[in-house]
Amino acid sequence: MEIIVFGQLTDITGSASLQVEATADTDTLLRTLQRRYPQLTSSKYVVAVNKKIITANTAVSDADTIALLPPFSGG
Repeated sequence: MEIIVFGQLTDITGSASLQVEATADTDTLLRTLQRRYPQLTSSKYVVAVNKKIITANTAVSDADTIALLPPFSGG
């Protein structure tokens, strides 16, 4: 499963693209990523599945596009 990482989160992960074993849902995926990159636990970011920001646990598959997005600021 590929995860795309944006912004300052790449400083934590060391890459803009991550590979992890397939998981059933986003909660499991986030636990896996936080074990691998403990700094993610204290970082603020949102998760997008197939270009839609999610706010609750969501089922995922290898075919889904998953992204970790840092907070947005605009003007």
